[in-house]
Amino acid sequence: MRLRRVDLVAALVTLLLAWLVVYPILIVAGEASNGAAIHAFLSRPGEWAALWASVWISLVSVILAAAIGIPLAFLFEWFDFPGRKTLGALIALPVVLPPLVGVIAFLFLYGESGFIARAIQAALHLDNAPWRLQGAAAILLVHAYSMYVYFYLFMRAGLAKLDVSMLEAAQALGADRRTTLWRVIVPLLRPSLIGAAILTFMTALGSFSAPYIFGGGFRVMTTQIVATKLNGDRPLAMVETVALAVVAIAGLLILRRTEGDDILVALGKGIAPRPRPIRRTGVRWLATGAGWGLAVLLLLPHLTLILVSLVPYGAWTTEILPPVINLENYRRLFSEAERLRPMWNSFWMAGVSTLLAVALAIVGGWLVVRRRVAWRRAIEGLLALPWALPGTVFAIALATTFSVRAPLALRFVLVGTVVLLPLAYLVRALPLTGRGILASYRQLDPALEEAAASLGAGRWRTFARVTLPQLRPGLAAGASLAFVAGLGDIVASIVLYTFETRPVSIEILSSLRLDETGVAAAFGVVLMLVSAIVLSVGARR
Repeated sequence: MRLRRVDLVAALVTLLLAWLVVYPILIVAGEASNGAAIHAFLSRPGEWAALWASVWISLVSVILAAAIGIPLAFLFEWFDFPGRKTLGALIALPVVLPPLVGVIAFLFLYGESGFIARAIQAALHLDNAPWRLQGAAAILLVHAYSMYVYFYLFMRAGLAKLDVSMLEAAQALGADRRTTLWRVIVPLLRPSLIGAAILTFMTALGSFSAPYIFGGGFRVMTTQIVATKLNGDRPLAMVETVALAVVAIAGLLILRRTEGDDILVALGKGIAPRPRPIRRTGVRWLATGAGWGLAVLLLLPHLTLILVSLVPYGAWTTEILPPVINLENYRRLFSEAERLRPMWNSFWMAGVSTLLAVALAIVGGWLVVRRRVAWRRAIEGLLALPWALPGTVFAIALATTFSVRAPLALRFVLVGTVVLLPLAYLVRALPLTGRGILASYRQLDPALEEAAASLGAGRWRTFARVTLPQLRPGLAAGASLAFVAGLGDIVASIVLYTFETRPVSIEILSSLRLDETGVAAAFGVVLMLVSAIVLSVGARR
């Protein structure tokens, strides 16, 4: 009877995940079979240009992020110099900037009316701003800044797992440093490299904030889909959505194949190489100065955001630095109910979606790892699938699926309700919570649960007192990432929000349109601080 009950739970979880993840995509694929819309997509050069722009922007973003993140990871993991630990943490700070907030910070810092442009214009006595931050170059600049962190963190984790005995063995066999790097270190780091490349490629492919703010006349497929939908051409938007989904899946499969079947698995003592001290005084202080200089450069967007948030409305016009700073924007933000509503909306929607995603991941992990049910591969695949598709694809799919009342087809009218946007956040959070909790389940020794049961503990007591504490690291990591992603989401929000459910990201865009840059920056600072607190708590747990 127990086996049948477990199989029934597994079937229900699989069907629920399929309804959330796969069913909306199938609905969009079915509606994309409109012959006129397909012909319009295939015959318009602008559609192909947007699709190709998404591909090459994503590939170049991977290259730029790797060029920045990999050397930084080697520097801070393998060499010891004054301030290394502090600098190593500061280098990762771009991760606390939600996508839209990071783009806004770049706008304030490097835009035509930003600090840097104003300073150069004044120094050179120019009539106009020295540059125009727009187009593909601007998008790549933002992507390189925000996404190098993936390579930096993945590579530092990979370097920390290297076994020093393997490096010593290579040296004992006569390998020089270059040979050791390419024949030993790089093969061992390949999983970290591929993981970072996949994450960067998928993030860049689904990027919306940077192309939306800095794109100008340059369009990628994410902005093209939203523009088509806003223009009322729904059939063409369906075709564009399917095209982007196909490119995303193809890119993911190609990158996964580069892992190959011959990945070297290191078995050893598990002792990582110790950071090597830089003995030459001049080189050591040069490395320290370069590290702090880079940290300041990376922190400039954060500092700019804070400074702009202190500038009252209309007080800063042509000056290089604002003549007046005060807390007026924060007073307006926290004293006006209409200003607080979007913040509250973001908090409760991100919180509810994270809790539901964690619950589904815990049940899924229990079925996949502990019970090893027949549906385990399907459950694990469904938990990971949303990560392989851009957020715009899922947003359009959910809006299409839940705009029709057909209960027998499991379609309900959720568009315009408070349910749809948290549902989108939930789907996007499943890979983040699922990966962390599944990994924690696999590291959990079943003997601990068996011992608790032999001592008379019931199933729920064993779960609460034994299993859950052991799952806490993966749970905290996945939940913190999912909450921060939902809190700063713009991709799904701009497609699915209503006036009552508008999140803080939409309010930031509205403030910018009204030239209330200080209020927009204040919202960004609050998001940045909350994200930093949540991520630090998750990391500590």
